[in-house]
Amino acid sequence: MKHTTLAMMVTLALTTTAVAANDWKDTTKDAWIDGKAETTLLLNGNLNSFKINTDVKDGVVTLTGSVESKVDKALAEELIENLDGVSRVDNKLTVMNANAADKDSNGSAFKDAKIATVVKTRLLFESEVSGTSIDVDAKDGVVTLKGEVDSDAERDLAVAIAKNTHDVSRVVNKLDVIK
Repeated sequence: MKHTTLAMMVTLALTTTAVAANDWKDTTKDAWIDGKAETTLLLNGNLNSFKINTDVKDGVVTLTGSVESKVDKALAEELIENLDGVSRVDNKLTVMNANAADKDSNGSAFKDAKIATVVKTRLLFESEVSGTSIDVDAKDGVVTLKGEVDSDAERDLAVAIAKNTHDVSRVVNKLDVIK
């Protein structure tokens, strides 16, 4: 009887530990996604990230706060839904000036803002590139990289990252190698 009771207690302890470990893993993953979402919004020059809040639960990102236009609301959602680990975006952002004309009716401003943010974020997350030293601009799908890098290899990697980003048609390399 003692062995049965002991076995049940050990099984219960291991089960509780496994459940707690999975909860911890899920919480950590959500925190990582939340950090990436906040960083992505912060790096976007078209959005006021201080007016946008992100909450993550089980890979679902909820956006709350306010933006200036419908284009900004769509841009925030698009940027977040393309992050690794995000299963869905619940966009509860409020458009502050619903009567204002959006920045660009054909969507090119939206697309360019998204491209620039995605490239900048990828540069920042790449450990072999000093992404903080590189400015990224996008116009009609053409990305321009400006700034200083430490080597030819770093410059080539930054250009490759930009070229391999969805919707980029061409990359203009204005990066200076400082040796």
